[in-house]
Amino acid sequence: MDMHAPAAAAPAIIRRTDYRAPDWLVPDVALHFDLDPALTKVRARLSVTRNGDHDRLLRLDGDGLVPLEVKVDGRLLAQSEWHLEAGALIIALADVAHEVETLVELAPKSNSKLMGLYASGGLLCTQCEAEGFRRITFFPDRPDILSRCRVHMVADKARFPILLANGDPIEQGDEADGRHWATWNDPYPKPCYLFALVAGDLACNADHFVTMSGRDVQLGIWVKEADLPRTAHAMQALKDSMAWDERVYGREYDLDVFNIVAVADFNFGAMENKGLNIFNSRYILADPETATDIDYDGVEGVVAHEYFHNWSGNRVTCRDWFQLSLKEGFTVFRDQNFSADMGSHAVKRIEDVRILRDGQFPEDSGPLAHPVRPESYMEISNFYTATIYNKGAELIRMMALMLGPERFRAGTDLYFARHDGQAATCEDFVRAMEEGGEIDLSQFRLWYEQAGTPRVRALLSHDPVTRQVELTLEQSVPPTPGQPEKQPMAIPLRVALFDPESGTHHGDELLMLTQAEQRFSFPDFATAPILSINRGFSAPVIVDTNRSQGDLAFLSAHDDDPFARYEAMQQLMVNVLVGRIGGQTADEGAVIDAIRQTLTDPTLDPAFVAEAIRLPSEAYLGDQMRQVDPDAIHAAREALQRSIGAELEPLWRDVHAGLKANGFALSPAAKGARKLRNAALHYLVASGAADGPAIAFDQFSSADNMTERQAALGTLANGVSPERVAALDIFYNRYSADALTLDKWFQTQAFAFHPDTVDLVEELGRHKDFTLSNPNRVRALYGAFSGNQWAFHHRSGKGYRLVADCIIALDGLNPQTAARLVPPLGRWKRFDTERAALMQAELRRILAQPGLSKDVTEQARKSLD
Repeated sequence: MDMHAPAAAAPAIIRRTDYRAPDWLVPDVALHFDLDPALTKVRARLSVTRNGDHDRLLRLDGDGLVPLEVKVDGRLLAQSEWHLEAGALIIALADVAHEVETLVELAPKSNSKLMGLYASGGLLCTQCEAEGFRRITFFPDRPDILSRCRVHMVADKARFPILLANGDPIEQGDEADGRHWATWNDPYPKPCYLFALVAGDLACNADHFVTMSGRDVQLGIWVKEADLPRTAHAMQALKDSMAWDERVYGREYDLDVFNIVAVADFNFGAMENKGLNIFNSRYILADPETATDIDYDGVEGVVAHEYFHNWSGNRVTCRDWFQLSLKEGFTVFRDQNFSADMGSHAVKRIEDVRILRDGQFPEDSGPLAHPVRPESYMEISNFYTATIYNKGAELIRMMALMLGPERFRAGTDLYFARHDGQAATCEDFVRAMEEGGEIDLSQFRLWYEQAGTPRVRALLSHDPVTRQVELTLEQSVPPTPGQPEKQPMAIPLRVALFDPESGTHHGDELLMLTQAEQRFSFPDFATAPILSINRGFSAPVIVDTNRSQGDLAFLSAHDDDPFARYEAMQQLMVNVLVGRIGGQTADEGAVIDAIRQTLTDPTLDPAFVAEAIRLPSEAYLGDQMRQVDPDAIHAAREALQRSIGAELEPLWRDVHAGLKANGFALSPAAKGARKLRNAALHYLVASGAADGPAIAFDQFSSADNMTERQAALGTLANGVSPERVAALDIFYNRYSADALTLDKWFQTQAFAFHPDTVDLVEELGRHKDFTLSNPNRVRALYGAFSGNQWAFHHRSGKGYRLVADCIIALDGLNPQTAARLVPPLGRWKRFDTERAALMQAELRRILAQPGLSKDVTEQARKSLD
């Protein structure tokens, strides 16, 4: 390939300010599917009505479709009466209302993009968000077109005995030729991105739920027969979600049935289609043998997320795709709070903030930074990002904090009541919070408009004469692409001031930082207090303080806010590591003492302890540096880990041995014990103890659950030992027939800090069980590898080349999955000139590929800017 070949032409840019109400509405649609993997026929009858006084043509979006028939009000049109324009079907209509009918043919088994109607593991299924419905039939494919939908399906009964669609089942029957049919009706108007259909040989875990008004809803989780035993946790999560949404938000389910189907090949985690959620099987199937505690939590959280969308996404949907966080940010906030109620609020908050910092903060500081409500895009699938989801959730959390529980609930009640059955905007949500919660959010709206992570500098001073304490807060928002200058944000910061002698604190106040610089005074302090700030992570910001290592050590032992206590411990570690990376002599004694004190505190939840003693990730450490040095970061972190392991070796042995369980349980206490036991094993092996690998292998061999088995495998995978080789072979042979569990085998090796990880990943890419056709397998290997900072940024550039090769090979099959591998290459500005040049070269090589998708083109072009 000529490295200097012309780059792909830039796709058209779609801008938020260009939004215009639809020319035509489609209040009702009837779909007829004659299903077959090789050739499916789709007949669509649309009732269309002119929206307003205009004479504009009817435009029905299409992607790769060719109409076999076009009818208007029952009359077959000649080809001269319609035409195709950029894939869309264009028809001139004279009157205000018409019935338009089209017939198209599809080839589901050839649909490797997994958008529209496709085949997966013997099933026929759909994925339509964001713009996949236009790959099924001609339709105005935009979220502000809401339609009532009736679906009729016909298929071979032996091959596809189960026929499911949105809404409630109406009729079903058999035909004389061995085929059968089913009709489903969804009475609630919905955008076409929520359309769903599944046909296949499926078994059902059936249950029911009685709503708060006494309605009996039939529940079904549909999977392959062999997977039924692994669906119990998902079913319980669904019932818990339905009860929680009634209790916390007053939202009751509205149809007579609620179905979930698990499929093996899926670009996302799951999809909230009205009444028929389609899930990546990763977020449905779980048992102790194959699923870790993280997997169990993932199933619970994603089931809840998709169910909660019934109101925050389906009943109230998005006006346009720039409003994506309207449904996703709000629903992530809802599922986070649900999961916290189901387990530990403290640990859940720590986990959510780690995800934000590992995924969204780097996004905010790179070439792909964008506001929570973006202003433009080339390909909407590229905006299913951590900013939209996770930062969007933090915006809702800040509003909930500022309003308080009662006023926030008044705001959400108003939002749902006012916009039920409508396509709404982020502004509509904020306005409902203002009116229902009686608050002015004028300045807060900047959180939706400005990209970048705000940085807050907090300086605490004390005057022993006046006994006055002054807290000076300064904020800045860094420039991001297209936004060189920023306005001050409205930042809610929870703070407390601790007496270093008594260990008690002065209140827990919510301060509103609204200016570039503000001062807050606190009277009557005989001695200088210690600042606890951004308690509970009240705002998604980076806080810089003048707190000493001693102050942080005090907070790590005494702060009564769990997140602030965890944060103090993390900052202790960061200060030591950053100092060591910079060539300074850093005293690690404070860190070791803090870990010892935390480990031996009997009042602490083991799950919290495991989080608090965990070293910051290498990627997070890189974010603390002006220029990322992967080798220095890795060396410093490994050295500190080794010191902690060696200094506290007897304690690690005691913790590991003392938390061994007799039998698996899924209670919060049991999960916390496993989490801490695995952390102890990790430090014990890191200590260099001669018997470390043997202890890890014993845990791997004797574990009665995947949580401890995979943790031991991951610990061994980091090193070089006979036990590592044996464990990887045993794991592969035991689980090679189970695709989801085999993903863990690929992922563990891609994440490993093994000296030969880059070469091992290259080898795994040629493994007989690796395939580009399954998104889960691609993410398990190349997605995990690109998140392994030390290995991915190998000085040779080989890591960049491996990921770029994957992107190029994958783009023609599944551009959405390919595009999600591009962002790690786009962070080249944060690295040394040699690495930066290598990353840029790979981005240019990607862009030089002929026929490159607009998904990858957009990501790669922006990443080079």
